[in-house]
Amino acid sequence: MPRREARRALAGAGLAHALHDGYADLIYVLLPLWQAEFGLGYGALAALRGLYSAAMAGLQIAAGRLAERCGGRRVLAAGTALAALGYALAGLSGGLLGLGAALALAGAGSSAQHPLAAAAVARAYGAAARGPLGAYNFAGDLGKAALPALTALLLVRMPWREALWLLALAGLATALAVRALVPAGAGPVAAAEGRAPPAAAPARGRGAAFALLLGIGVLDSSVRAGFLLFLPFLLAAKGAGLPLVGLALTLTFLGGAAGKFACGWLAARLGVLATVLATELGTAAAILAVLALPPAPALAALPLLGALLNGTSSVLYGTVPELAPAGRIERAFALFYTGTIGSSALSPVLYGVIGDLAGPAWGAAAAAGAALLACPLALLLAPRLGAAR
Repeated sequence: MPRREARRALAGAGLAHALHDGYADLIYVLLPLWQAEFGLGYGALAALRGLYSAAMAGLQIAAGRLAERCGGRRVLAAGTALAALGYALAGLSGGLLGLGAALALAGAGSSAQHPLAAAAVARAYGAAARGPLGAYNFAGDLGKAALPALTALLLVRMPWREALWLLALAGLATALAVRALVPAGAGPVAAAEGRAPPAAAPARGRGAAFALLLGIGVLDSSVRAGFLLFLPFLLAAKGAGLPLVGLALTLTFLGGAAGKFACGWLAARLGVLATVLATELGTAAAILAVLALPPAPALAALPLLGALLNGTSSVLYGTVPELAPAGRIERAFALFYTGTIGSSALSPVLYGVIGDLAGPAWGAAAAAGAALLACPLALLLAPRLGAAR
């Protein structure tokens, strides 16, 4: 594909990634407002947040199949518009049931983004897609940092429903940009053209190794989702106002973006096992530090915590092709990604119950404990890693 068209594809995919990841994480800023308006406990708030993630995780494979029939660009643009419509309807909702349905609709629209936008970049750049795919991933982290902060600023000036309408307009504008920028043939791909297959682990025991890898990914995703569920309330208990909560989330997500780059580099030099152990142990220690520290030092610790929270994922994703059962790399990525997003949707409900029973600090401490549980799985996985060890 010509360089100019490839750059357009990357721009469109990056815009989609930024919007959808921002849509997913701005919910955390709204949770305290919904708690006050609807009288919800932490378990109910987690379930409300989980509606979005569950719909997004559960429909990714269906979105890919639909793209094979209708074209990736059309489905990606339509999904972006559907996500925007979901947020517009959330702003129109008059009760908890309507709000939950609207968030589920927004999540369904977002299900198209990851498989189709990443495929568009891979199709556009072929064998040279590794760097552009990194830029695409980074765009998602920028969205996670920008949209929650923007939402917090909007909420200072207007009710949350009106803020969601403005964010919905931004989603519709992004859908039009995706339709204009992403090439018509950008659909799912079996493998990037010209890319050599990754080195694979021995076939014997590969399925068990992949199961261990998936288990680490599920725990790692649950830690991030569980801690972020409680972060606004932990900061509020320390005396932080809404703008400071938005800043805290921004710092956490910016640290997460840096962690994805740094931990991939560290894994190449220190090995997968050492990097996973360092990030998971560091995550647990950083969560406990945020719980214990006064507001200013806790805020200063959040970028490092964000880097540790997100850093493990970049290591795990790079190991999926090596451990794909029977060499089915595409299916392995689908299973891994669905499992980790599903964990983000469901596991916070458990943390929310703990928060209801014992308080948000204990809920966050439980998330730190889950990070520690990933370490034994990493030790079991290490002998099976082969070249990635």
